[in-house]
Amino acid sequence: MAAAVPLEERIRAAGLEVAGCCEQLSQWPGLLEHSTLLQDFTPKEVDVLGSLMLQVRAKPPGDMLIREGDINDWMMLLLSGTVDVGKRIGPDANHEERGDNTRLAVLRPGTVLGEMSMFDGEPRYASCWALSAVEAAVLDREAVARLIKTRPDIGAKLLVKLTQLLAQRLRNTSAQLVKVLQRHVA
Repeated sequence: MAAAVPLEERIRAAGLEVAGCCEQLSQWPGLLEHSTLLQDFTPKEVDVLGSLMLQVRAKPPGDMLIREGDINDWMMLLLSGTVDVGKRIGPDANHEERGDNTRLAVLRPGTVLGEMSMFDGEPRYASCWALSAVEAAVLDREAVARLIKTRPDIGAKLLVKLTQLLAQRLRNTSAQLVKVLQRHVA
């Protein structure tokens, strides 16, 4: 959907419940201690970032947070609950059923998801389902651009942290690929 549509409408269109703004994000229990993204931010900086985010909920286990192939320009910071990340593979890769997915990860509070599509505008790489009741803070590309203009110090810090997270994920994926290749060579 185009960025001209308000984030709240885009979130609702994705099937999620919007619970309001995240202005007091630093007060979320355990978030500053457990979030790699926020570990170098002060509570005040986290609250500035939170003022640009929407809090969303997915209540029943199995609720989809992100659907593989969708085009969206937002990411989520998991506040509570557990999320299953899966990728469709094999001959039925176009099938929409959850059972046709290979688990890539199980995410816990403090983890970021959906950041690749926020940056590059490409379709979502994987799907994410709630394994329990989930609450998350959502940030879109437009809000990041506003942050860079109005608070370049916080915007730069956010971009550096997201880049570090993506680099670490690439390293982990490369290490897993090397292990698979070594098994086939041996």
